[in-house]
Amino acid sequence: MTATPTIAVVGSGPIGSTYARLLLEALPDARVIMFEAGPQVTERPGESVRNITDPDEKARAREKSQGPQAGSFRESLGIPAGAIVEGMFTARQGTHLLDFGGPGSAHAQAFPAAAAATNVGGQGAHWTCAIPRPAFSEKLPFIADDEWEDLVSTAEDLLHKQSAAFSDSPVGAAIRTLLDREFGAELPEGYGVSTLPVAGDPQPDGTMRWAGADTVLGPLIEPGTDTAARFELRDLTLVRRIEHDGTTVRGLVVEDLRTREQSFVEADAVVVAADAFRSPQLLWASGIRPAPLGRYLTEHHVVISTVALDAERMSALVSDEELEAELARRATNPADPVAAVNRIPFSEPDHPYSAQIMYAETPPFPLPADHPAAANRWGYVNMGFGTRKFPRVEDGATFSDDELDYRGMPNFTIDYALTERENAEIAEATERLRRAGQALGTFIAEPRLLPNGSSLHFMGTMRAGTDPATSVADPYSRVWGFENLVVGGNGLIPTANTMNPTLTSIAIAVRGARHLADQLRAAQREGESVG
Repeated sequence: MTATPTIAVVGSGPIGSTYARLLLEALPDARVIMFEAGPQVTERPGESVRNITDPDEKARAREKSQGPQAGSFRESLGIPAGAIVEGMFTARQGTHLLDFGGPGSAHAQAFPAAAAATNVGGQGAHWTCAIPRPAFSEKLPFIADDEWEDLVSTAEDLLHKQSAAFSDSPVGAAIRTLLDREFGAELPEGYGVSTLPVAGDPQPDGTMRWAGADTVLGPLIEPGTDTAARFELRDLTLVRRIEHDGTTVRGLVVEDLRTREQSFVEADAVVVAADAFRSPQLLWASGIRPAPLGRYLTEHHVVISTVALDAERMSALVSDEELEAELARRATNPADPVAAVNRIPFSEPDHPYSAQIMYAETPPFPLPADHPAAANRWGYVNMGFGTRKFPRVEDGATFSDDELDYRGMPNFTIDYALTERENAEIAEATERLRRAGQALGTFIAEPRLLPNGSSLHFMGTMRAGTDPATSVADPYSRVWGFENLVVGGNGLIPTANTMNPTLTSIAIAVRGARHLADQLRAAQREGESVG
């Protein structure tokens, strides 16, 4: 152990950023080098693209995330130049499909909408910033409630949690009232209709500055700070392999994608926080292959629809003056279409779903001018009911030693299927969504289940647990059998979840970072005593 420990972090999203910040703050002599395969797409490293007001600049930032590196490389993914089709080539703006059909594509017929973002900040540059807390069986069983409360509160602080965003919206309040009339009596105390907690900072003009990985990095990217002097971010640098002796990691083999030169970076500890597929892919490529690696894949499936708000019901709760004032305020920020977000959180046993109800002035798709709901003065809600996928070893990625992907890494095939248990909850959630829509107005898009992989919230492929036979990492996120190899991200979540997992993953990372800091501190003391 060197007197000045070096920690290598693979991945620049919110999870890798959590490790970088907490380790540098806890270890005043440490150095962190962060590696990101994609480019920096915003002026401030890791900032949310949603904060960009110029539409052309925002589109360029998203396009740079939609390939392995910059936009000029998109041809290598089999994506025709100039073609950016939401729901087809990109799955969602700022992302690229894993199974894109071209040479080196992953094989994911059973999980066709699976996508990734390759850029500084990862999905944290494109996410919706929703940070609901897990509850009931969604929580990790091996973490005591009092410790979990501390971990999740720390995660909320890192993300700049806002529990009452858009609470001043009279239209949002009216939507909550109508939903409460429909569902309130069925929901347990504390789990009723409410505003959705989000990550960001309210601005004086009423807009939001949405949180990204830059929010988590904080002082690490502020010039002149002590932690910034000990932090290095290398973009367009692909980590090819973790070097180790079977129990101890020595460092990383990295490739500069600008020059194609490879080099070895020595490290006292390595944190792998790419994503739920590329992190296990790197472990596999490095000969680290515990049996559960890539398995137990879950996501939360989503039933969605769009509803035009009913004028009579809304006008009974919101005056014309209040509506006009809200629309005038909204007109000052046309770049961000969401005006208010409400939710019905997961609760057991009677509401095992997470509902999100987003109010917007315009629908997410064009309506014909003669459509009865076109130009609806009261606006629209886009609704989604998230449902559980129960972990099974049969679901997951299988990596190949014989076939390489477009980056020369072991290619993989995703196996995945819904069981009767999941289909039953999806059917029940669909009925709940119909009730919600009927309480609010008229459907202009019928409820439908999104294709497998659409949530982009992929969990379980590096699950944490207490049994090496069914988990990749121990309760402190260390890969079983290694003291100085830590993994992070949604892939560690071992439970069935219905909602956005970022807060949960950062809470897990807080625990892992604290434990790793303790380990490195103890190793330093031991080295000093020997010296």
